[in-house]
Amino acid sequence: MKRTSPVAVCLLLAMATTARADEPPQRVQYEPTWESLDSRPVPEWFNEAKFGIFIVWGPYSVPGWAPPGAYAEWYGHRAWKRQGGYWGFYKKNYGEKFDYKQFGQKFTAERWDPDDWANLFAKAGARYVSFCVKYHDGYCLWGDTQTRAMKGRRYELPPAYAEVDDLYTDGWNSVDTGPRRDLAADMAEALEKVGVRWGVYYSLYEWWHPLWVTDRERYVREHYFPQFKEMVAKYRPQFIFADGEWTAGEDVWRPKEMLAWLFNESPVRDTIVTNDRFGAMRKKHGPVYSSEYGGGNFPPTHAWQEDRGIGHSYGYNRNETLEHYNTTGQLLEMLTKVAGNGGNLLLCVGPKADGTIPELQRRRLLEIGAWLKINGESIYGSEAGPFWPQKFTWGTVTKKPGRLYLHIWDPKTRKIELPGLSNQVNAVYLLADKAKSPLAQHRNGQAIVIDLPESFPDPNVSVVVVEIDGEPVVKK
Repeated sequence: MKRTSPVAVCLLLAMATTARADEPPQRVQYEPTWESLDSRPVPEWFNEAKFGIFIVWGPYSVPGWAPPGAYAEWYGHRAWKRQGGYWGFYKKNYGEKFDYKQFGQKFTAERWDPDDWANLFAKAGARYVSFCVKYHDGYCLWGDTQTRAMKGRRYELPPAYAEVDDLYTDGWNSVDTGPRRDLAADMAEALEKVGVRWGVYYSLYEWWHPLWVTDRERYVREHYFPQFKEMVAKYRPQFIFADGEWTAGEDVWRPKEMLAWLFNESPVRDTIVTNDRFGAMRKKHGPVYSSEYGGGNFPPTHAWQEDRGIGHSYGYNRNETLEHYNTTGQLLEMLTKVAGNGGNLLLCVGPKADGTIPELQRRRLLEIGAWLKINGESIYGSEAGPFWPQKFTWGTVTKKPGRLYLHIWDPKTRKIELPGLSNQVNAVYLLADKAKSPLAQHRNGQAIVIDLPESFPDPNVSVVVVEIDGEPVVKK
């Protein structure tokens, strides 16, 4: 038998190793079961991002009306139901015969500059955006083939829907009406220029869709599934905020089937992050659990996101004034609280129908961005603090390897204690202090006590860095 020389063996092994290295890694195939789908890890970019912007903008932005404390984006549905002030404002300003579809024509976005928006969001420190490509009224901010295919069709609908049957007769989207442009494409392109990740909000159900009100299973099969897949394939969002699923059960929405497609076959299968609103699954299944106006209080045992407005309404509400908007301090407190609990904050802006963002909302975003420029180290890529569920009156804590970040909400705080922290403390200083001037600290039993300065670098939230050896160890 002929022997192979040692040199030849080494060459063969090297060639085999090179071949294996050149082969693409084996892709995990997720089954349409919750056990399999829930095993998919959340892409790392989402946990690193921590802060995103939510944009709710569409025909409802034309009236832009709701009582303070209510959602203006629900205007069309509540006026259609003849509810209180909604219907009164409708009659007074548009008349009883005015058809909601005319808001689509009036939604012109004539002053919209997507590059201005993208630059604003980048300056705000946002790492991703969720753009409302379709709300519950069914209006699409792109020229989708589904609404175009319905052009001119008539349906046999229940009497209550007769007056909205013609919503789709002219193509209920931003390319065929109103702006006459593909808003989704323009926004995605502008965000790419500034390095902010592109994501979307998409409503599963539609208030007035003919198939929705007559045959929901057919609606899912013939409208939702093809429209959603078209949107994902064409615009390739990195984040999808699904919504509207509460109106039907899992048997109608078929969320396992849709998520299996997203994770296995879609063009964004490796990077896509989704929430828990694809059908009867909230806080049970899905990569990211949703908290809507939850106050930032959510356990860090699962990836999660807090979403809320700068005021209360998501869509533009002309009735919200300064007193209804959160202060910069309140928003920073929310951002740090969410991060301290291991979540992301998705903060909503509600632009006007002409495409301008109200000045007060712009100011809040820029003030958040200025804070993050100095203190972003304590937010981006951080994890929940080790003291959870400990609630401190003075603020909250995030962590990174070898560091704790103490976010001080009350500038009057002069002393804080970190109970049970057994690590060696190597340094304590203010994050905004480039000189890293040490703050006094000592041990009191099992607690670390830190003396804070008489004044803080930020009037809203200041950050104290505690450098420690290794991962924090806290004795409860």
